Amino acid sequence: MRRAAVVGTGSIAAAHAEALRAVGERVELVAVVDVDADRATAFAREWGVPRTHPTPAALLDAEDLDLVHVCTPPRHHVPLALDCLAAGVNVLVEKPPAMSLSEVDALIAAERRSAGRVATVFQHRFGPAALRLRRLVAEGVLGRSFVAKCDTLWYRGDAYFEVPWRGTWDSEGGGPTMGHGIHQFDLLLSVLGPWREIRAVAARQARDVQTEDVSMALVTFADGTVASVVNSLLSPRETSELRFDFERATVEVEHLYGYTDAHWTITPAPGHEDVAARWREGRSGIVSGHRCQVEALLDALDEGAPPPVALADTRITMEFIAALYASAFTGTVVKAGQIGPENPFYATMEGIGAPWATAR
Repeated sequence: MRRAAVVGTGSIAAAHAEALRAVGERVELVAVVDVDADRATAFAREWGVPRTHPTPAALLDAEDLDLVHVCTPPRHHVPLALDCLAAGVNVLVEKPPAMSLSEVDALIAAERRSAGRVATVFQHRFGPAALRLRRLVAEGVLGRSFVAKCDTLWYRGDAYFEVPWRGTWDSEGGGPTMGHGIHQFDLLLSVLGPWREIRAVAARQARDVQTEDVSMALVTFADGTVASVVNSLLSPRETSELRFDFERATVEVEHLYGYTDAHWTITPAPGHEDVAARWREGRSGIVSGHRCQVEALLDALDEGAPPPVALADTRITMEFIAALYASAFTGTVVKAGQIGPENPFYATMEGIGAPWATAR
């Protein structure tokens, strides 16, 4: 049985604890860490965790661990992951995995020197429907990809941003592009493959924050697919939607924070009704939550394989985010590979600064 720990016992930590419990005897949650000792104790009591530790350093010193789940506010993700790698421990880090592309590259360099590996929580990749979609794309069942859209239209009022680390570049790394829409467009990228260039806008429309509260992008992929991506925290009717228009069918999903097969639809093109039958094979009621990714991660550890959503995959999504901000803040088209160490958007997603910063 593998031994796991959770660092940070805020709201998302419960999803990790639930996923670990759900996989049964494959893994045991042996310890938790939180800066708030009372909160750590309450979490440990709720989830039957035998030990708490005051700091990550104390955790790594006292426990023999296979896996650490990093569930802290975003600015702590990379320092904690680096500590785990230095100790040779595998890490599953919540989104956003890092504050910048440069931090991702620091993790990649540290991972090369470590026995540990880093995986990012992008759980929507692991729902049965997403797995089936990628398989059908790879097998050529759906034909060429033409058009796609990805909308994360959520609502977060002023009270949400009263938490000190929210809505700031230093603590959160960005707005809905970094912390909310990232799940949907990561799934988009996992289906459509490499992107080629991006044209974007970002705005601070209503919330008194440093970051954007809405962003929009037009994306061209390496295979010629064109896609729109919208990330909003200003949308009272909340929805998460993805649509893929292939040569032989349109495949769509509408959900909010997690989907089952019931949230997906397929509309065959005329003359390709057989595609719908292929889609319906292996239908499932499993929710695209953390459990699916934790199971896949444990499988990889058992097989000695790279973890699902390894740093190479994570970098693609983080480069997309950096390019979106760069395009939005400079008013230019940004191409894949353009954000290097000499680029201001490499070290921070804020880059040259948001256009509205001088108005604060």
